Amino acid sequence: MKNIIIILTLGLIFSCNSPNGDQTQTNTKESYYGDLINTSDIINISEVKNSISQNGKITTKIQGEILATCAKKGCWMKLKTDEDTLMVRFKDYGFFVPKEGVEGRNAIIQGQAYYDTLTVELLQHYAQDAGKSEDEILSITEPEYNFLFEASGVIIQE
Repeated sequence: MKNIIIILTLGLIFSCNSPNGDQTQTNTKESYYGDLINTSDIINISEVKNSISQNGKITTKIQGEILATCAKKGCWMKLKTDEDTLMVRFKDYGFFVPKEGVEGRNAIIQGQAYYDTLTVELLQHYAQDAGKSEDEILSITEPEYNFLFEASGVIIQE
């Protein structure tokens, strides 16, 4: 019995020490959605916009702050990147992000960036998904030409 207590005590002592003596730990928790992506090679949004204006649709990776997600299914999110608000949809409707609780968190997204026109019907659909009032939904009467993103993978950091 005495030997068991000694072995358990030694095990506890050694399990608390890291092999390199470094006691610091990172507290960043990441959740992955869609394709598994990493946090390297993130491109500045101004570079992305410049490349799109020259080449049309491009594949890239950017990051920003989550402003909102679809409250019904989590099938889209709005991302604040520098001075822009970016509408992010998910490739082939193949995955979803949390419907609530991620606002204000950092997200890294990888996929296709492009400019396109959103129809009145689609804008009204997004407003309905976001829980807007009927008056707010009906006040949408013009299509919008926007900077859009179709993500194949998303990382949400806490």
